[in-house]
Amino acid sequence: MSLIEIIVLAIVQGMTEFLPVSSSGHLILVPAILGWEDQGLAFDVAVHVGTLLAVMFYFRDELLGMVSAVLKRGQGGAQVAADFRLAWLIVLATIPVGLIGLLARDFIAANLRSPMVIALTTAVFGVALWAAARFLAGGRRVEEVRWVDAALIGAAQALALVPGTSRSGITMTMGMARGLSAEASARFSFLMSIPVIVLAGGLETLKLVKASVDVDVTALLVGTVVSGLFAYATIAFFLAALKRIGMFGFMIYRLALAAAITALLT
Repeated sequence: MSLIEIIVLAIVQGMTEFLPVSSSGHLILVPAILGWEDQGLAFDVAVHVGTLLAVMFYFRDELLGMVSAVLKRGQGGAQVAADFRLAWLIVLATIPVGLIGLLARDFIAANLRSPMVIALTTAVFGVALWAAARFLAGGRRVEEVRWVDAALIGAAQALALVPGTSRSGITMTMGMARGLSAEASARFSFLMSIPVIVLAGGLETLKLVKASVDVDVTALLVGTVVSGLFAYATIAFFLAALKRIGMFGFMIYRLALAAAITALLT
């Protein structure tokens, strides 16, 4: 991989991991347009590490609070109890994607990674995202997420195993459908991404170890740093601007992306 390929693909991954626009769609479309070869498993691991570090650093206060609350077993006041509850809500929301990922990842890889599937899911779930924001979103905060909300958002997250769905997009859609505000849906979605990225990165790392392939250390380091920086900036921008920008633009963008994938890869 050339330096420009490393930087461009790391930027794409860093930004699209958290925007509701489908990172898989972009990572297929960009190399196809530019005529680049597949970036390889080692690079995928590197950019996942970068995005993981970014989201953990952005939500470091929340993570420290949850870790402390779990160590205290939820004892120590209202804030500790709230952090303890949030930690278990995130665990609950992670179970569906973990189970389905282990049971169905081979089927998904073999049957659902086609351009037409990606184009279809990019378009359909883009419309669903806008509809949830327009007609269903309420004013509930992250602190008001219920157990049933976490279970349903977690079930929706499992759908993101299908390429083109967008993990952040589908979880935000379900959060808003349950009456959470757009901002609360985004924050809960981003917190949920931490164990999911850990699981996905762990599986990719195991595959990489088994494959015993040579790696370009410089490319991996650049990919990790660039993806992390752009992921952090994307999270900060998205949460700050969400009330102003809404979801309509993301729907239009996803519909355009679906059309582009269909035109280029069929």
